[in-house]
Amino acid sequence: MTFQKLAVIGCGLMGGSFALGLKQAGIVKNIAGFSASEKTRQRAQELQVIDVACDSVAQAVQGADIVLLAVPVSATRQSLEAIVPALSPNALLMDVGSTKCDVVAAARETLGERLSCFVPAHPIAGKEVAGIEHAESDLYQNRRTILTPLPETGAKQMEQAQAVWQALGSTVFTLTPEGHDATFAAVSHLPHLLAFAAVNGLMAQAQGEDFLRMAGPGFRDFSRIAGSDPAVWRDILSANQAEVLSQMGYFKQALTQLEDALKSQDTQALQSLITKASQVRSHWKLQAKDATNLASDA
Repeated sequence: MTFQKLAVIGCGLMGGSFALGLKQAGIVKNIAGFSASEKTRQRAQELQVIDVACDSVAQAVQGADIVLLAVPVSATRQSLEAIVPALSPNALLMDVGSTKCDVVAAARETLGERLSCFVPAHPIAGKEVAGIEHAESDLYQNRRTILTPLPETGAKQMEQAQAVWQALGSTVFTLTPEGHDATFAAVSHLPHLLAFAAVNGLMAQAQGEDFLRMAGPGFRDFSRIAGSDPAVWRDILSANQAEVLSQMGYFKQALTQLEDALKSQDTQALQSLITKASQVRSHWKLQAKDATNLASDA
């Protein structure tokens, strides 16, 4: 499998790492890139992440047989509108968005006959730092990548998408867009929201700064994802609002159980609830790289 031209729309951490990974794997010959910031796309070329810095989306996509959309989810629709006039009918088009139902809706509204080219994707990878300077060829190695193909997705494009992410070192899973958004509301989006709330709740207290100075590794580990990019997480939480609100309901129920046990001084019930969570957490395993990488994985 070899691609003649990759077009990266969004030359940041995710798009840049994708380009470097395919270049290292030897399955792409030329890489064109576009970012809204001229400085960013020129920097991507200086770092040899891309071969050509383009002045428009259409210029980057023209003649490409693989296109990666690596922009914030809020910019998906506008980007797809710019991509479709230049997109080859046989090209593979993917995104890396952390939500999928909104991305699929935007694709249905914009891609028309090119919808068969589209394989929505979500690589579970990232860092707490953004930007092309932090791109790395092995970002997707030993990670999971979720594909959410549509009924209209071409068989060839789906086969290529699986092969591309596997070439980057990912284990590929397939979900429906709805299944994806429900899953990641539970294991990613809600945990981020809780981390934001916990830090804000701490600092809302008069002694918050004093408390924070005494915090140790437990608070560091729990609050790590509260340091994630605010604009990115504003968009993710807004895009997946219904599923996040649903998960908040389950969390409130669990928190109420703990609160009731404390108020009633029911130490047996309290220990039972803690034990239940401890056992689940103890039996859960991460892939090796996930366990050691301090990334903000959307």
